[in-house]
Amino acid sequence: MKKYLKHAGADVSASIVVLLVALPLCLGIALGSGAPLFSGIIAGVVGGIVIGILSGSQLSVSGPAAGLTVIVATAITKLQVYEAFLLAVVIGGLLQVILGFLRAGVIGDYVPNAVIKGMLAAIGLILILKQFPHLIGYDTDFEGDESFIQSNDQNTFTAMFEAVKYITPTAMVIGVLSILLMMFWESKFIKTKKSLKLFPGALMVVLVGTIVNEYLRLSGSSYALEQKHLVTLPVAENVGAFFSFFTFPDIQFLKNPDVWMSGITLAIVASLETLLGIEAADKLDPLKRVTPTNRELKAQGVGNMVSGMIGGLPLTSVVVRTSANISAGAKSKMSTILHGLMMLLCVMFVPTILNKIPLCALAAVLIFTGYKLAKVSLFKEFYIKGWNQFVPFVATITAILLTDLLIGILVGICVALFFLIRSNFRSAVMVVHDDNNYLIRFRKDVSFLNKPIVKKKLEEVPKNSFVIIDAERADFIDKDVIEEVNNFLCHAHLKKIRVEVKAGQNKSTKNIFTIPQITEE
Repeated sequence: MKKYLKHAGADVSASIVVLLVALPLCLGIALGSGAPLFSGIIAGVVGGIVIGILSGSQLSVSGPAAGLTVIVATAITKLQVYEAFLLAVVIGGLLQVILGFLRAGVIGDYVPNAVIKGMLAAIGLILILKQFPHLIGYDTDFEGDESFIQSNDQNTFTAMFEAVKYITPTAMVIGVLSILLMMFWESKFIKTKKSLKLFPGALMVVLVGTIVNEYLRLSGSSYALEQKHLVTLPVAENVGAFFSFFTFPDIQFLKNPDVWMSGITLAIVASLETLLGIEAADKLDPLKRVTPTNRELKAQGVGNMVSGMIGGLPLTSVVVRTSANISAGAKSKMSTILHGLMMLLCVMFVPTILNKIPLCALAAVLIFTGYKLAKVSLFKEFYIKGWNQFVPFVATITAILLTDLLIGILVGICVALFFLIRSNFRSAVMVVHDDNNYLIRFRKDVSFLNKPIVKKKLEEVPKNSFVIIDAERADFIDKDVIEEVNNFLCHAHLKKIRVEVKAGQNKSTKNIFTIPQITEE
């Protein structure tokens, strides 16, 4: 508890920033999923409080994820009854808990670093590209749409060009000023002022943007932003109306196979997104703390079960909110928990105040966060590391920008695997020769992919040569390669080639090559 109190100031201010960023995202994702708007709020509250308490991560923020939007929309359409979908969410959560006990969290450790960093950079670019229309006052599409193809049949780039045709001057002015204020808040001048450091730049941006617009509205100016350019939360007239926003799963749909298939799909995709989100959070953590992944799967599972029980959307660890949390200066999980608690209190007691916040101010916060994730220096860093790191990094970014998060990551992993195989292919077999003396050395793991080059090099050995086949440094040699070498040994005498084999003492490579005894007739 002492460590949480020690960082209370930083965590409270960061939680306010995450709250302001998360609110429109929760509503937008609910809208895009075809679910009740309040289901996004429920998911945000559960993600903050329940998962925040149970998770081992200090900085990750969970909530409804844009990556699940298509899956959720498809499931709701297929099941037709929202209460049946909620049952699928509960089942998905239960399966995640089981995956946690089965120690499936190790899957995230197999994602290459270049892919993780590429995912972060891609999220940064997506924030910049997707929030640009909101920055200049074009708010027709919902906030949570992170896929390349949007729900309004536009894509990321056409939406930007369309937005330019419908610029709202006040929104653009507030948006640009907000970005400048964020940049100023990152300057050395602010960092040297202890009193100002307690207030994150994102919070100042929201306050200034809201005050400016309220001044215009109260003065009767025609330049004041309309409600469609502001945050829109459901407002309950009384306590009874507030609790009517909650929905509960119907257990009678338990026999429906589509409910189980939807639950399994949600469990798999949500678990993958969570593990990748946790990897990203650990990379961004200034203290480089490591999150126990199996515990995270259990926490996410419990969170999804609770969310489904009371009418919420499925949850994952969300990189956008996590990035905003870290960027705002959060130090511990109290920021995540407080943001969930404040979201609940805000929608209960002060939704009308939150509904005065301009979307362009929130867009500025997200755009600045995106810039910090996709700095030019990051691209330079991977370029210096070499093509085997730079190409998977760029491929991940490109694929995510043109498709969605999961597909992009799978593409990045495939490209990284190609370079891994290519590297192993090149280094596993070494062939050198001097005149008619040849050395064929097997190193590390020699797979069936090396068979063509081994076969080619052996066929190229001229008559009357001396060949040393050295397997002392090999840990593994595929049987196809062994067969190819043994075929060469059987016929080498026909070309008067003398062969010496060095097999070493490794069990997997000892006595695998046999030189036949040639008898002259």
